[in-house]
Amino acid sequence: METEKNNDEIFNAVRECQVGKLDRFGLIYNAYYKRIYEFIYYKSLHKETAEDLVSKTFFKAMERINQFDPERAEFLGWLYAIARNNVRDHYRALKADANIEDILGMTDGADLEIDSHNRLMAEKIKGLLKILKPEQREIVKLRIWSDLPFKEIAAITGTSPARCKMAFHRAIMKLREEAALLIASLLFLFT
Repeated sequence: METEKNNDEIFNAVRECQVGKLDRFGLIYNAYYKRIYEFIYYKSLHKETAEDLVSKTFFKAMERINQFDPERAEFLGWLYAIARNNVRDHYRALKADANIEDILGMTDGADLEIDSHNRLMAEKIKGLLKILKPEQREIVKLRIWSDLPFKEIAAITGTSPARCKMAFHRAIMKLREEAALLIASLLFLFT
């Protein structure tokens, strides 16, 4: 019941913003900040980059709120699409010859041990996910790390909820098979 009330309140805030009452955008920002931040952080693995891209995402959403059409997409799906495009644009803009410390945001005061551990774990997870098709990989990320329902994932990916469920199920089965093969290989090597 509370979620329904919140959804209605957000829907009303979107409608009010579309008619020029942009002071209501704060409600939208507060409702979705955490989810958009987590989505972008997972893709960037860098706090400051994620914060910048979240700001850009909400700024673009506010600028383009009149383009949102509830007949075509859920609002959160529309917001995720803006976030995904901002991440993509950000990495396209990075120069290939940029200084690695600048890209990683490492300064003299950064805790390099924690940062390197997080990056190592993220690389291991990304490596395992590479066995999946790009569509499956995106659906797994949205379902597990962003904790989105299949309906919202469908809006983000431009597919149906049923297709998202099937792709997710197949991806999980493939990851289980790969993990089982890896464990069996390790057991064989060490016995």
